[in-house]
Amino acid sequence: MKSNFRRLMVSLSLLIGVAAPWAAIAQAPIINIGSGSTDDRLVQLERISNAHGQLLTQLQQQVMDNQRDIDTLRGQIQESQYLLNQLTERQRELFSQLDTLSGGTSNGASTDSGSSAGGDSASAAAVPADTSAPDAAASKGNEKDDYNAAVNMAMNTKDYDGAIGAFQSFIKSYPKSSYLPNANYWLGQMNYNKGKKDDAVAYFASVVKNWPKSQKAGESFYKVGLIMQEKGDKAKAKAIYQQVIAKYPGSTGAKLAEKKLSGL
Repeated sequence: MKSNFRRLMVSLSLLIGVAAPWAAIAQAPIINIGSGSTDDRLVQLERISNAHGQLLTQLQQQVMDNQRDIDTLRGQIQESQYLLNQLTERQRELFSQLDTLSGGTSNGASTDSGSSAGGDSASAAAVPADTSAPDAAASKGNEKDDYNAAVNMAMNTKDYDGAIGAFQSFIKSYPKSSYLPNANYWLGQMNYNKGKKDDAVAYFASVVKNWPKSQKAGESFYKVGLIMQEKGDKAKAKAIYQQVIAKYPGSTGAKLAEKKLSGL
């Protein structure tokens, strides 16, 4: 009996001795892994939260930047639309004048100074483009001198901006001058050379409409046709060239119109 009890106790001791280390080993990793994993997850969650916060801030800033860009573009579009409307209205007025001219309607008749017309015509087309600053000539109080001073700016000093100012001042100072057809022709030519073709058409058309018998009328009408051709409106240019030839036969404008017409 005692021997059996002793063997049982020995067996239990052996079982306990063997099982205890395994239990400790098994439990220790579970506790460490569980604790470490939770900390890691908390750290990871914190990092993710911070990253999301930064991303959200960046997105909000991007949205604000985009909104500012949109507002800026909207303002630019509105400004462009306004300018386009002005240009469209200006173009409509010019074509209305051209339709009147092409239809043969004219108002007023004024003779032009022959000596002034002949000298100015050949030189105006040859004046090159200019980039000088405005420098309007001071009026000398004499019609002929003021006119010649403006012509000198255009032909000799090549001061287009100054010449434009001088011719405009001349027109205001001498509203009944016989040089008005020439002055308006020069204004058309100066604006044409500066690339302001719509303004050039307005001045050339005014010569044809207000001074149809002046020596500048034929060439002015031709210049209107030339600008229409350069703008791509060949039909309008052709009609104007034909009008120039019919109304001003033998003139410089008619000869130039014949050459252009043969190429259309």
